[in-house]
Amino acid sequence: MFHDEVLKDKKIKNHIDKSDYLKVCLSKKKQISKCDAVIQLPTTLKEINNTLENIFAKKKFLKNSSIKVKNYLLDKNEKKLIKNSDSIILTEKEVHLIDLLLNNPKPLSKDDILSSVWNYSAEADTHTVETHIYRLRKKINQKFMDEEFILNSKDGYHL
Repeated sequence: MFHDEVLKDKKIKNHIDKSDYLKVCLSKKKQISKCDAVIQLPTTLKEINNTLENIFAKKKFLKNSSIKVKNYLLDKNEKKLIKNSDSIILTEKEVHLIDLLLNNPKPLSKDDILSSVWNYSAEADTHTVETHIYRLRKKINQKFMDEEFILNSKDGYHL
């Protein structure tokens, strides 16, 4: 289905009539350089709708996977912390830890982190949080020379 305005243009209508496919391009820019999908014609409205839903889901997934953290980009899919053209590989727990600290405006206690990241109870006698934060700080400092990525105060850890 095409908008009536488009079909009034004979060149465009002729081109549409001769087409074997439909390009789906979602962009906020006026110039579209890359299309998101190509649908073979003839097609159904259901197939077009499914294609659009898939495109929106993929765009939402990609948007949610890259998060700005201070002067860095946290790529949750690739498990990387990126600054300029440099990056470090993170573990799943390190990604979860950074994401947790980022999404909490107040410092988090060791017990809060243990509970959220490792599902440990507050009574667990472990140095898991300190060990992971130490290793993550070391990794970040070695690559980016940043000793203030994860900070701690009497109230807990924060970015």
